[in-house]
Amino acid sequence: MRSSVFVILISSLILVSCGWRDSRINPRNWFGRSVEAPVETTEAEVNPLIPARRRGVLQREEGPDLSVPINAITELRIEPIKSGAIINATGVAARQGAYQARLTPDNEDLVPVDGVLTFSFRVLYPRRATPVGNEFSRTIHDAFTISSQSL
Repeated sequence: MRSSVFVILISSLILVSCGWRDSRINPRNWFGRSVEAPVETTEAEVNPLIPARRRGVLQREEGPDLSVPINAITELRIEPIKSGAIINATGVAARQGAYQARLTPDNEDLVPVDGVLTFSFRVLYPRRATPVGNEFSRTIHDAFTISSQSL
């Protein structure tokens, strides 16, 4: 055991002293040396570390918004939190199968009009016909977080 540890130690010292630093065996040399490159900037501040959004091969183009307002809103709660407020909405869809519920602000950039922020509770329905079902099976919940600065 001691002799094998001694052999490994001696062989590693020999490799280090024989130009290991510039060798292709050294993992630090596998990807080349780093070089500073200037970054072009525009008038608007752009973070060069965040890549520009490009459409991927498997991504679809955004189509028209096919969502519709929910049939009835049964509950609306505004819960204060340290960083603003959470708006919780509960609604009942017209039929079963509603998905992608969104509570979206109607005001542009959350700027109140006459001191009022308005929201829409919208859902998507499947293309195929679905049963109406009972009210419990059609109930949908969604929430929206709003910052203290927007309030």
